[in-house]
Amino acid sequence: MFENYRTFETDFAGKKLIIETGKVAQLSNGSCLVRYGDTVVLVNVCASDKPREGVDFFPLAVDYEERLYAVGKIPGSFLKREGKPSEKAILTSRLIDRPIRPLFPKDMRNDVTVSILVLSVEPDCQPEIAGMIGTSVAISISDIPWNGPIGGVAVGYVDNEFVINPDAAQREKSEMYVTVAGTEQKVVMIEAGANEIPEDIMFNGIMRAHEEIKKIVAFIKDIQAQVGKPKFEYQSFEVDPEMFEDIKNFAEEDVKYALDTNDKKVREERLKVVKEKVIEEFSEKYPDSEQAIDECLYKLQKMIVRRWLLDEHRRVDGRGMNEIRPLAAEVGLLPRCHGSGLFTRGQTQVLTVATLGPIGDQQLLDGIDFEDTKRYMHHYNMPAWTVGETKPARGPGRREIGHGALAERALEPVIPSEEEFPYAIRLVSEVLSSNGSTSQGSVCGSTLALMDAGVPIKAPVAGISCGLVTEGDRFLTMIDIQGIEDFFGDMDFKVAGTHKGITAIQMDLKIDGLTPEIIKEALIKTRDARYYILDEVLLKAIDKPRPELSKYAPKMITTQIDVDKIRDVIGSGGKVIQKICSDCDCKIDIEEDGRVFIAAVNTENGEKALKIINAITKDPEIGTFYIGKVTRIMPFGAFVEIAPGKEGLVHISKLDVKHVDKVEDAVKVGDEITVKLIEIDNQGRLNFSRRDALIELEGMTPEPEESRPPRRDFHKDGGSRPFHSREGGHSFEKRRDGKNF
Repeated sequence: MFENYRTFETDFAGKKLIIETGKVAQLSNGSCLVRYGDTVVLVNVCASDKPREGVDFFPLAVDYEERLYAVGKIPGSFLKREGKPSEKAILTSRLIDRPIRPLFPKDMRNDVTVSILVLSVEPDCQPEIAGMIGTSVAISISDIPWNGPIGGVAVGYVDNEFVINPDAAQREKSEMYVTVAGTEQKVVMIEAGANEIPEDIMFNGIMRAHEEIKKIVAFIKDIQAQVGKPKFEYQSFEVDPEMFEDIKNFAEEDVKYALDTNDKKVREERLKVVKEKVIEEFSEKYPDSEQAIDECLYKLQKMIVRRWLLDEHRRVDGRGMNEIRPLAAEVGLLPRCHGSGLFTRGQTQVLTVATLGPIGDQQLLDGIDFEDTKRYMHHYNMPAWTVGETKPARGPGRREIGHGALAERALEPVIPSEEEFPYAIRLVSEVLSSNGSTSQGSVCGSTLALMDAGVPIKAPVAGISCGLVTEGDRFLTMIDIQGIEDFFGDMDFKVAGTHKGITAIQMDLKIDGLTPEIIKEALIKTRDARYYILDEVLLKAIDKPRPELSKYAPKMITTQIDVDKIRDVIGSGGKVIQKICSDCDCKIDIEEDGRVFIAAVNTENGEKALKIINAITKDPEIGTFYIGKVTRIMPFGAFVEIAPGKEGLVHISKLDVKHVDKVEDAVKVGDEITVKLIEIDNQGRLNFSRRDALIELEGMTPEPEESRPPRRDFHKDGGSRPFHSREGGHSFEKRRDGKNF
């Protein structure tokens, strides 16, 4: 039935990698089923027959789709089906998009969609790596024009050794996790998270990954040679050479003048004037061609900026190649927030706000990873007004999610452990102005906000980007690229880290790859710039985390209770823990292992809740003092509850240091009083003394025995003196005639 069915097999980091073609999804331009261990991924790629009208870019969409059945889970939503993509799925889509996009023809306008469907997941074989390789296979064997293939691997660093595609246990121990994609000749994409890894180790790890990539590319080329389709012809949207030359000759000097400023707003205003002049000049020769004129002016700007950089070593704002724009840092801007930091680099400005919460505020995850919670979260927002545009406000897009995740990855290695700092931590980076590398501005602003909040981070982290322009064998790198250098350059190489080493890398390319020389130079330049930002800016704004948390931040108290006592603290239907939270104005989280986290803005309230929990979970000890609430009053004394379900009697003779004629003269229902446990009878019932607590804790002097009035032998109704008895689990008094008082 499946006459075109073929399988291709190779060894990939010690496991079998099997590619199946010709059996499933045969209506796509290209498809394959990837089996890597027990991980199974289906990849399809489709292209439109005609170009999309009215666009000046290549319309590529990459969708990485998770299915929870792949890990044997049923979705947790009300509908019990997958909803919008998880954050991990969005990040993986971007991870696969970045290495394949530069290899498509730049003048093609046909829609291309890549769909990666995760069908089965083995934790030791990461599905994103299988998806990246499957994408390369599917496009290579399709009829879609593409200058591939690529290969992709992950590299870890365990016990001072590089590990290709580390398994789950190795990832736990690894000092870095770096995803690298490339062609046979060059590296196309780097995405890294690391625990302060030195630049030389990072570089060697990338080169080790590229050696493995070359084997995968050779494997894919063999598949393409056997089952690949001829590539289709497409309509080119390259700028008309004659039109470009006309506009270049007419407007080149005006464009140079427009670009020659370090103010983005001034530049844009000047370019508007140039565009109006060009349209007026060529409206008759090139009617209805405003979009084409835009493309010609874009190409002209790109040519000028690149000529300045490569031939004159000149940047549009006059800086040197290794010079950073003016920097500023400030903390404590928002008095009611737990921590805040403002970082400014030229016209790029980011405000990050830190919020601390109880562990129960951590994010719950429902994805194909085996991680189900996230304690540290970083979110990034960049509205249209930050670049002077008017667009309606929407939720975070893929770019915002990606930039937030990059900053989160950069700071994660320095976040204290839950044991050291038992808080959930949320950072929100609000971009206030954007002119290049806001993601790395977010890293710097976040370091300021964390230290302002009093989070004991292990080291401050800074981030910076490195740009690139190439021409043939020539290349030039520059530090701290602004927007125009990003638009017209070939690379945005973002690196974040501490004085000790790298914590995160993200590399975006517009060319077919980087040589080892370029990668090494970018790592060194970003290291030197990072040191400068740390020493001259961040640490001068705040040199260490504040010793105390904001008065508006919750104060955390932790304790450990016996697992068997958890049910007592929670109570039936949660009544006990809800009452403690209400009475003490706090929030309590209890883990399955018996760890208890009490969060209260007022420390006294937290201590009060801790005492109640201790009273519930620990057996009462004679001689211990407790704070209890009067629940009932009887003629012979008051009943005091020291914890939910734990109540005892304070006899009238033990209510005060002086004689008490009526219980109501000393206490009332609802009063909170301090008592001392003086007796536990053989049935486990508790007797307390308020009198002893007043003497021992407050230093009050007891009334002499001789000054006390004698006890009445008989009550006014003629009954005899009451005697002390116990029935029904509590002490009470009974007359000799059998009637209760």
